[in-house]
Amino acid sequence: MSEKAQKRERIVLCGANAYEKKYYFNERFKGIPQSIQEELHIICVLFTAEVGGIFTIVFEPDGTLAFETNAAEDDILYDEVSSGLLVGEIRRNRQEMLESLSLYYKVFILHEEISDLL
Repeated sequence: MSEKAQKRERIVLCGANAYEKKYYFNERFKGIPQSIQEELHIICVLFTAEVGGIFTIVFEPDGTLAFETNAAEDDILYDEVSSGLLVGEIRRNRQEMLESLSLYYKVFILHEEISDLL
């Protein structure tokens, strides 16, 4: 990883919180097509409805996507096993969308040349 990439921070794309019943979408990414924004909303809300806790989708400094899930210490209903299984399912079923989001980030946020990425 280049020195420039190491200095960048992780940026939250979106997330949902089962405790507060809230969804967050980072307005920095409002250029993402509305249909993709809606799909991200559904993924996040359904994840927290099924597993509980807090679920976020984050861009790593290099543009790859990471899924994070957390729960309050006293949350006895949070299902860590289901959380891992559901993350794997999302990665498999939404692979093309996730790759497109990563490409979007690299081109529009990191300003990498699209010809270098394809």
